[in-house]
Amino acid sequence: MTDATTGAPAVPKARSCPFLPPDGIAGIRETAPVSRATFTSGQEAWLVTGYEQVRALLRDPSFSVQVPHALHTQDGVVTQKPGRGSLLWQDEPEHTVDRRMLAKEFTVRRMQALRPNIQRIVDEHLDAIEAQGGPVDLVKTFANPVPSMVISDLFGVPVERREEFQEIAEAMMRVDQDVAATEAAGMRLGGLLYQLVQERRANPGDDLISALITTDDPEGVIDDMFLMNAAGTLLIAAHDTTACMIGLGAALLLDRPDQLALLREDPSLIGNAVEELLRYLTIGQFGGERVATEDAEIGGVRIAKGEQVVAHVLAADFDPAFVEDPERFDITRRPAPHLAFGFGPHQCIGQQLARIELQIVFETLFRRFPTLRLAKPVEELRFRTDMVFYGVHELPVTW
Repeated sequence: MTDATTGAPAVPKARSCPFLPPDGIAGIRETAPVSRATFTSGQEAWLVTGYEQVRALLRDPSFSVQVPHALHTQDGVVTQKPGRGSLLWQDEPEHTVDRRMLAKEFTVRRMQALRPNIQRIVDEHLDAIEAQGGPVDLVKTFANPVPSMVISDLFGVPVERREEFQEIAEAMMRVDQDVAATEAAGMRLGGLLYQLVQERRANPGDDLISALITTDDPEGVIDDMFLMNAAGTLLIAAHDTTACMIGLGAALLLDRPDQLALLREDPSLIGNAVEELLRYLTIGQFGGERVATEDAEIGGVRIAKGEQVVAHVLAADFDPAFVEDPERFDITRRPAPHLAFGFGPHQCIGQQLARIELQIVFETLFRRFPTLRLAKPVEELRFRTDMVFYGVHELPVTW
C-alpha cells in the first residue's frame, strides 16, 4: 500500500439523506466497482463497491484480515491483536477451528430457544418506558439496554457489571479518538473478562463461557486467553450492532409511516421487514478491511501482494445489479442475500440471534405503542458518523 500521493479521491462520507449511503458512492460503484481511494488515515488503498466484487473479495483466501493499517482512523494504527478465539482478526487455519467450536453454541435451534427470555427483557423495558411516560430517549431506555441484557445473559455477565460493559463497548467503537483511549477501553474489558472467566471456572453456570469451558477440546485450544478473546469479540460485536440496528431501524420506520402501517396491519411481515432493514441500513459504514497475501484479482483488477482493500458492504447492498430500485425502502420486498452480516468465512456467527432480537423488538415495540412517533425531526437527530457502526446517538420519541 502507498501513501496518498497520486491524488486518488477520498471515500465519500457525507449523507444528504441519513438513511441512504454517502453521496457519491453510487457514482464510484457505477464507474469502477474496484478503484483506488484515499481513506481517513490519509493513505490510499483499493475500494470495492460492487455487490459481486465485494462477495468475491470476502470469500477469497488470498486476502487476510490481519491488515497493517487501520484505514478508517486518523492515525491508521491497528489496535486489534489476533489471537485464538478472536474470530474477526483470525486467518486460516486457526479461524476455521475456532469458529467451529463457537458455532455450535450459536445454532438456529439454540438461538430460537432464547426467544422467551428475549421477549421478557423487551417487555420489561417497554413496561418501564410506559410507566415513565413520554417523551423518552429510545436509545438510552431501550435500544442500548435490551441487547446488552440479552448478550450479558448469554455470557453470564453479572448484573452489577453490565452498565460498565455498555460504557466499554461504546468507547471501543469510536473512530475519532486516539489510540491510547481505545487501548484503555480494551484494558478495562480485559480485566472484566478475566474476572468473569475465573468465576466461571470456579462456578460453572448455564451460560456460553461455562459451555466452552466444559466442551470437548482435544487440542487444548480453549485456555483463558481463548475464552477472553471469544467473549470480548462476541460481547462487543453483538451488543453494539444490535443496539445500532434497533435505534436506527426505529427511526427509519417512524420516518416512513406507509411502511410502518403495513407492518402494523400485518405483523407476519416482521421477518421481511427485518431483512429489508438490515439491507437498507447496513450499519457497517466503513466496510471490511483486507490485505492481499499474494497477487490476486478482483473484478478484473489486479491487486498486488501487500496492498490493502476495503469491501464497502453498504455500497454493495445498494447495487442495482443486486436489487431492483435499491433506494426504495420496501418491507414487502422479497428478502435478498444482503451483506449486512458479511459474507464468506467471516460472516457474522451471531446473525440468527440478531434476527430474532430484531424481530421481537420491532414487533413488540410497535404493537405496544401504536401511536409512537418521533419527538424531534429526523434532520435534528445526531447520527453515529464517529463510530464503527452507524446509528443514532439518541432517539427522542413520544406517543
